[in-house]
Amino acid sequence: MSAPILQVENLITAFDTDAGRMTAVDGISFDVPRGKTLGIVGESGCGKSVTAFSITRLLPQPHGQILGGSIHFEGRDLAALPVQEMQRIRGNAISMIFQEPMTALNPVQTVGKQLAEAILLHAVCSKAEALARSIDMMKKVRIPAPEQRLHEYPHQLSGGMRQRIMIAMALINTPKLLIADEPTTALDVTVQAQILELIADLQKEMGMSVVLITHDLGVIAEVCDEVAVMYAGRIVERASVFDLFANPRHAYTQGLLESIPRLDSKPKTLLKAIPGNVPGIANFKPGCRFAERSGRAHAETHLNQRPAFVEISPNHFVENCPVCVS
Repeated sequence: MSAPILQVENLITAFDTDAGRMTAVDGISFDVPRGKTLGIVGESGCGKSVTAFSITRLLPQPHGQILGGSIHFEGRDLAALPVQEMQRIRGNAISMIFQEPMTALNPVQTVGKQLAEAILLHAVCSKAEALARSIDMMKKVRIPAPEQRLHEYPHQLSGGMRQRIMIAMALINTPKLLIADEPTTALDVTVQAQILELIADLQKEMGMSVVLITHDLGVIAEVCDEVAVMYAGRIVERASVFDLFANPRHAYTQGLLESIPRLDSKPKTLLKAIPGNVPGIANFKPGCRFAERSGRAHAETHLNQRPAFVEISPNHFVENCPVCVS
């Protein structure tokens, strides 16, 4: 087997605040195989987007910092690269689709100019050639009348169309790794399905790897090969998508799966829900962070000592709290 295109090992990311330094991503590790899709799933506030911004080195400065660990992309540690070198990689070999296209796109520039700019930053060509490539890419992402859309502004496009522009911008330089941060948020279900199908089709065509960040386990089941479940800044379970859905071992993963509506459930009954909320970053505990919401009695040692992240079965890893793992 070839080496994974991305290897994240013991990544620690923190933010300096008025209340002191807060650790948002706390020692996580995962691999992304070549040509495959890794899903990162969890509730809001679990650290999924911070993980993506750490990989792409887009953390807000000077407050956001990578304090430890490594991010190896094709053998190079992104965390240790000079800023100028990272700029050559970002948007070229590694691209990202942001969560909200209306804020990610420049409202006072046409989409054509923004697409062309993404090309001109990384390639030597004329503006006319860049615009021609932009039209070709818009056709690939199935935007109708691309020659007309090229001269329109983001506010003139629908939400689904803006998301397609974001995908076109991310893929226009044929990246090897695409990071998609909640690419279907705020879109209706029909458009969601079209966007996911589009990303999957372009992945096969281009042979790229994908990191898909979402809170939707239905999306994970549909498009991912492997999945990492995040909770309160840590990965609590990681496995192939089939193994995770068939045999979830951590109480948090089990709670997420039980909360999904099922066609065979009894009509007019309340959906199951995980009680409480993800703790704020200032309230992360050193031990099992899911203890308070698990409904299971934890000893003091379970709250104060971090559980080991172990391989509990072949290629199935879990944060091995003896109370939360079954």
